[in-house]
Amino acid sequence: MSLEVEKPDKQDDFSGCIPEVTVAVEAPKHPGLLINRNFTLLWLGQTISIIGDYVFDTTLLLWVATSISRNQPWAPLAVSGIFIMASLPVFLIGPIAGVFVDRWPKRRTMICMDVARALLITILLIAALSGRLPASWELGFIYAVVFITNACSQFFNPARLVLIGDIVAAPERARATGRLQMAVSLATIFGPVLATVLYSTVGVYIALALNALSFVISLLAIWAIRLSFHREQREKTTQRRAFWAEFREGLAFCMHNRILTTVIVALVVSLFGIGSVNGLAIFFVEQNLHAPAGQYSILVMAIGIGTAIGAVVGGMVAQRLGLIRTLWLALLAMSAIFFVFSRLTSFTFAVIVIFFLGFPIAAFNVALMPLVLKIVPRELVGRVAAVINPLQSLSLLFSIFVAGTLVSTVLAHFHLTFLGITFGPVDTIYTAVAALVLIAGLYAMVNLSRASIEAEVITSSLPDEQ
Repeated sequence: MSLEVEKPDKQDDFSGCIPEVTVAVEAPKHPGLLINRNFTLLWLGQTISIIGDYVFDTTLLLWVATSISRNQPWAPLAVSGIFIMASLPVFLIGPIAGVFVDRWPKRRTMICMDVARALLITILLIAALSGRLPASWELGFIYAVVFITNACSQFFNPARLVLIGDIVAAPERARATGRLQMAVSLATIFGPVLATVLYSTVGVYIALALNALSFVISLLAIWAIRLSFHREQREKTTQRRAFWAEFREGLAFCMHNRILTTVIVALVVSLFGIGSVNGLAIFFVEQNLHAPAGQYSILVMAIGIGTAIGAVVGGMVAQRLGLIRTLWLALLAMSAIFFVFSRLTSFTFAVIVIFFLGFPIAAFNVALMPLVLKIVPRELVGRVAAVINPLQSLSLLFSIFVAGTLVSTVLAHFHLTFLGITFGPVDTIYTAVAALVLIAGLYAMVNLSRASIEAEVITSSLPDEQ
């Protein structure tokens, strides 16, 4: 673009916040298990931080449900408030955060967000230690901290995506994503268990302190990352235009890039189906698998282990098959496995099948991030992420609402036998989920099977402004 390069506005620059260590970084000829030094630091910091997040989230739920609102008629509403406060920033802050993420130095943005989150959790810890406050005050503190920490995440996560593209060579990004996906999967397994043990033995304080400490460890790890001098100099001379002009540029890129448009549509359609799974899973365990509701946690653990292993395998598969092919093959495999799961009546077989369901889910996630980094110019990644993240969150929430409404009303007493196969309320929804994911997979296969990433990057570039 032929715009004059302006010095960044002071309010948009973190230059005085953190000193930068900048050296030239080359991709290693023989990358190790964690790719390179910079990614090892990022992975370690993020693994600890993600586990801290799951411990924190579970602790808050237990704190509100069993202490603050114990035996109160408004207890379910109080617990729901946590989920609402966590979701609102995705829609209110996420879409506009992308513009600022694309303007600001990524490493400094991440460090500043970690500092803010560590301070917020510390303030909540001090409030908890100060003695029992009225329930309304305690809930107010919790809701405010949850909202602001999740608002910080809307800046942190897109910046992390760009940083991964900076420190990991393109051929290794699928492996890098796989390692991060493995960390998330392990956190989903062990985080809630650790939170429950800590809460029942030492109370809420240790969990809050651990989460604050996890953000400190994360920011120290990011601080130690060294970026190339060329990269840092380019970030310091980022072009600035009107906010809404930059915002529209990100939307326009999403609409004009055929690969990206296809990926977004397939993602939203598949998530619209998959979102209903969690909301109805306990009822599926009781009504279809004829098992106690408490055994739902075993299914969660099984799919967590499956996605952890699948993340490692998925990285290797994506390197061999290519990102695009991995993406639509994962959706097709997901559809087939989930259809089998929807027809099961044995809890043992359900555990086995849902374990294998974790493999294509992980493969899809592993291919998605490197594909976005491949086709989206670096200066637009924040804005593109700000389009994708709210859309997928909205799809998940809408799916949960629609599925819950259908099972509670239209399908409440639904029973049908067709060709010897019996359909009930929940498994009918699950069968429809498999069909939706199949449609998403076929749509992606048809639209992406002959796509050229390199050609799409060139043809979808927006024309220079005169």
